[in-house]
Amino acid sequence: MSTERKTPRLDRKRVADTALGLLNEVGLEGLTLRAIARELDVKAPALYWHFKDKQALLDEMATEMMRRMTADYVAHYASHPPPDDWREALAASMRGLREHLLRYRDGAKVYSGTHFTDTSYAAPMEQRLRPLMAAGFTPAQAARAGHIAYSYTIGYVIEEQAMGPDPRSGEEGYDLAARADRLAEYPLAAEAGWEIFQDHDRGFEEGLAAVIAGIEATMRGSGG
Repeated sequence: MSTERKTPRLDRKRVADTALGLLNEVGLEGLTLRAIARELDVKAPALYWHFKDKQALLDEMATEMMRRMTADYVAHYASHPPPDDWREALAASMRGLREHLLRYRDGAKVYSGTHFTDTSYAAPMEQRLRPLMAAGFTPAQAARAGHIAYSYTIGYVIEEQAMGPDPRSGEEGYDLAARADRLAEYPLAAEAGWEIFQDHDRGFEEGLAAVIAGIEATMRGSGG
């Protein structure tokens, strides 16, 4: 009887899972098909049976991230009913999105601008739109409101991850004292750095509150 271990079958999910794991080590710039193939112990051309180029792989990686988010949402809402208030529901959805993106180095960059390869995004989107519709938003307003909050969150996390600690160099992000010295002639810009580049959790929450307040002020009053 053979004691040889069978190599797991190479498929799109296995490649995407491996790529997401490698992403945390090398970042988006270092994530190449050659590096992924080496991690899988296969030749790079083997990956082209599944992905025509790196962008196709990024699409699958983003989709796998969404699948994991969806699984978490389903598990969470099975025991915790979603908030009835549309503001709380939208805020909770965006917090969940940010939390998942932060699990991956350059996660927001990978996630943004990609095309999902299945419909795993539909359940969270439906969950996000329902409270808006129940609050009186029209379908168009609900879609736009959700997209505005989503775009804010993606953009915030892209900047947050770009400004945060760099695992490759060990640097802890911006040297704010050195930045203030460089901007000594521009006191307002210098002072702004202490607010912008610290306490990302508070910054996200304050920005999200402003976005939701803006949605309420401009959309619900225009037929919502």
